[in-house]
Amino acid sequence: MRRAGNACYHCLMTITNRPNKKTAGNTDFQLDDDIIYLNHAAVAPWPQRTLQAVQAFAQDNATLGSKHYLHWLETETRLHERLRALINAPSADDIALLKNTSEALSVVAFGLDWKHGDNIVSSNEEFPSNRVVWEALARKGISLRQADLRDAETPEDALFSQVDEHTRLITISSVQYASGLQLDLRRIGEFCRRHGILFCIDAIQSLGAVQFDTQACHADFVMADGHKWMLGPEGLAVFYCRAELRERLELYQYGWHMTDTYVDFDRRDWQAADSARRFECGSPNMLGIHALEASLALLQEHGMEKIEKQVLANARLLINAIDASPSLELLTDSSPSRYAGIVTFRHRNCDNDSLFRHLTEHGVMCAQRGGGIRFSPHYYTPSEKILQTVALINDYKLG
Repeated sequence: MRRAGNACYHCLMTITNRPNKKTAGNTDFQLDDDIIYLNHAAVAPWPQRTLQAVQAFAQDNATLGSKHYLHWLETETRLHERLRALINAPSADDIALLKNTSEALSVVAFGLDWKHGDNIVSSNEEFPSNRVVWEALARKGISLRQADLRDAETPEDALFSQVDEHTRLITISSVQYASGLQLDLRRIGEFCRRHGILFCIDAIQSLGAVQFDTQACHADFVMADGHKWMLGPEGLAVFYCRAELRERLELYQYGWHMTDTYVDFDRRDWQAADSARRFECGSPNMLGIHALEASLALLQEHGMEKIEKQVLANARLLINAIDASPSLELLTDSSPSRYAGIVTFRHRNCDNDSLFRHLTEHGVMCAQRGGGIRFSPHYYTPSEKILQTVALINDYKLG
């Protein structure tokens, strides 16, 4: 075989996409031995195949330029289809590739035809992406109502209590980034359909961790960056828009790629594409596309049912270990179906800052969120690493 510097694109990609024969913990990921990675709710490490896909793409570009651009487009097509399958969208035409969750939320927020006095219902636990964009509509006379998810019998009831005849949209995270609370999306979606309300889901803490069904939850809009549980790079996100609503979103970004005849550069008359490509104004992020496609290929080889089972098992292992420790207080709702991959807790006898420093000094990658320490292991995280971390906390000597 020729050296990689002269290898053809097909050879490189064949190597990249070759199934791994060893166990996921040893070969799909090659984290340093001194790292305990419990931070997938922030930024995930790339799988080996994603690293290889990026290297192959870079080598191909560096040595041959755009010679294989048509093959790159085939990867883009595969990514659209993988994303369609991941969220169970009716068609790949419903999927747009945008820069991030915030951009996708902005497409919805500033694309809808609001009327003065309309309101939007959300929660008081949202990540700023799913708050700031709606607050920015205040100058149009649109108000954001933020429900306290703990101020009713169920979080869904708390949302519904904020709805009135002027509510146009409910926007919610499928899993709350700080507390780890998982919402009943199907129930919210059914409520929205009955009352003629649009339903927008920030799914960044779900996709790649637990199964997600856009059609079952009656979602109108779904968006998520690829760099968390989907194990991809930053700078590339999925945006789903229900087909019937695409033309209702006024466009504010224009460019060659979003037109109906985008490969005919000499054509003077144009209109926006009928598909979700209408939201992709310019040149695609080909490097990110190759990376995310490789990551999703790994997830789909394992299967989301199996991945969800292991993610929940790892979360339950953490929950049980935290509950068993008299010095720790669990902040995440441990009720069945109310948690996903995020587990947040605090120490009863020390502050979060000192405990966080202690953990990071010992190689534990985690975050401070929601008044505590947030852990977010993925499906491949070894259970012994999780238990090692809890033991590290329990052995922590105060002062």
